[in-house]
Amino acid sequence: MNFDEVDIKLLSLLQEDCKKTTKEYANKLNLSVTAVYERIKRLEKTEVIDKYVALINKKQANKSFTALCHVKLVQHTKDYVSRFEKEVVQLKEVVECYHISGDYDYILKIHVSDMEEYREFMVSKLTAISHIGSTQSSFVITEVKHTTSIPI
Repeated sequence: MNFDEVDIKLLSLLQEDCKKTTKEYANKLNLSVTAVYERIKRLEKTEVIDKYVALINKKQANKSFTALCHVKLVQHTKDYVSRFEKEVVQLKEVVECYHISGDYDYILKIHVSDMEEYREFMVSKLTAISHIGSTQSSFVITEVKHTTSIPI
């Protein structure tokens, strides 16, 4: 979809803070409230705006231990891939899962409270999924950049 300059500014404002009123966006964009409302509705209807969410502070939720886990399946068959994906989406600790190229098949981003909880997750949940050949974990020392904004 092609965006004009106003769409780009509006999407940036919405990604920064979607709880502002239409009037506040209108003031920042020098547009009428109706014009901003209509733009937002168009962006929602065309599914440029997928949904609105609240971002939770990981420390306040006691989930600030972040692990990145590479997973290699025993075989890369359609059946094994489907089964793994079906099961991994059910794990609440996994906040992101990507099917990737390279030495491993998947990379998972996992939020837990500490190393002990991560170990329990690995032993009782992740490795309980059939057809996992191997895993490799890395742990976040410092979060240098984290954003949910998509550059437009």
